[in-house]
Amino acid sequence: MAATAATSIKQKELFGHPIGLYILFLTEMWERFSFYGMKALLILYLVKYHLFTDTAGNLLVGSYAALVYAMPVIGGLLADKYLGFRKAVTFGGILLVLGHIGMAYEGEAAKEMSEGVIVRDEGALQVFYFSLALIIMGVGFLKANISSIVGELYRKGDPRRDSGFTIFYMGINLGSALATLVCAWLGENYGWNYGFGAAGIGMVLGLITFVSGKKYFYGKGESKDPVLLAKKSPLGLSNEWTIYILAILGIFVVWQMVQRHSVVEVLLMVAGAGSLIYILWYALKKCSKVQRERLFALTILILFSVIFWSLFEQAYTSLNLYADRILDRTTEMFGEIPAGAFLSLNAIFIILFAPVFAWLWIQLEKKNLNPNAAVKFALGIILVGLGFGALVLGADVSGTGKVAIIWLVLAYLLHTWGELCLSPVGLSYVTKLSPGKIVGFMMGVWFLATAGSEYIASLLANIASIDTTGGVATDLAGAKASYTNLFEKLLYTGVIFGVLLLIISPLVKKMMHNVDTDESGEDEILMEEKH
Repeated sequence: MAATAATSIKQKELFGHPIGLYILFLTEMWERFSFYGMKALLILYLVKYHLFTDTAGNLLVGSYAALVYAMPVIGGLLADKYLGFRKAVTFGGILLVLGHIGMAYEGEAAKEMSEGVIVRDEGALQVFYFSLALIIMGVGFLKANISSIVGELYRKGDPRRDSGFTIFYMGINLGSALATLVCAWLGENYGWNYGFGAAGIGMVLGLITFVSGKKYFYGKGESKDPVLLAKKSPLGLSNEWTIYILAILGIFVVWQMVQRHSVVEVLLMVAGAGSLIYILWYALKKCSKVQRERLFALTILILFSVIFWSLFEQAYTSLNLYADRILDRTTEMFGEIPAGAFLSLNAIFIILFAPVFAWLWIQLEKKNLNPNAAVKFALGIILVGLGFGALVLGADVSGTGKVAIIWLVLAYLLHTWGELCLSPVGLSYVTKLSPGKIVGFMMGVWFLATAGSEYIASLLANIASIDTTGGVATDLAGAKASYTNLFEKLLYTGVIFGVLLLIISPLVKKMMHNVDTDESGEDEILMEEKH
């Protein structure tokens, strides 16, 4: 009877997909709503409410974002070996809810005294930093693992898998688009605590959806080794509770790290250098010729991805402040548009153009003209650079006044096209080009590179740092010149590195050894085992 009931539950589908997919869709939508809603407000909140300098605000956003992208590597490993994906996501969701609750406490606004001394509510800031630490740890346990549950809902070879992931990723972009509109509007018009509070409500809804929909996962996403999970650790507790307690203690470490940008910078540099040294050693000592060259090709792509994301992630620092200070945001139809609302353009453009790019690659493949991964990466980097070129042109034609909205819209359009060239390809080629025994490690390197680029993005944003009075830029001409100087540099950086990758793309393609059509992967892994 139990088996029959289980089978009947498994047969329940909606629009041809397991109901569990839509549970995960809604969970991820609300989780991303909370994440991007908070992130859209972050730099504006720091410089306008707590009166941080642009430099200090950019570095804090950079450290936070770097840790957010680095932590899922650890969370993914713990879920894979011990917790299972469902428990990891639940634990991460609880931490995120607590973090967003803390973010809604803003304390007293900072005051600039006549002597130029700024008095801040240090207690409220410590609550803020601790809330960021909770969010960082929560994302670490949730982000990578919820995608893994999606994969487990489908049998190997199930033709619905790709479309299932497409539906799931639509939830990410829907949540992002809604968040940057709703939270930015609430935060800038009614108070920062309303914006952060709305983000927190989104996370609560996401956690409730996930927990209540457990029965539709049909036992998927559970621990692969329940015996190991229940086994006692050296602390005398089960491994499961040991992980939870160590993670909570880790929050206190992250709490301090997020306030010490130099520590984050050193850790990223050490981890990056160590990873490159290990890749070189592994390639020379453990790989066949084909494996070695494929691994080097992947490393080249990862290094160039750092360039792309360092430019692309200006969105939450320099571009967000640019929208607030330089853009003419007053419209007849909508009145004054909140600066953070423009961040929704990326998600909206992804929803609109992802099907177009998917169709385009298929049509080019039919004609044997589909660009290889290196060319797509190069196009992505060039497009993100040209996006900044649009802003340089916009500043030029605006004269002494503010810049028209259309130029920022065009910049985000070009950035999104660049993302669609590079981002969907990246993770796929990590799995294709990595030797079988270090796929997980190289996936970690990919996320580490993304984390590093987040921090580099904050350093680049500091090129445009300007002096403000009460968080407001009073010198429009000086501010516009400062941002235009930064955007010119980013334009040249994107175009030069993109063209460079285009030039070497035939060599990178050769190093890949027809990985897209090669079916000898098992032989390669067996060859590796002999070393």
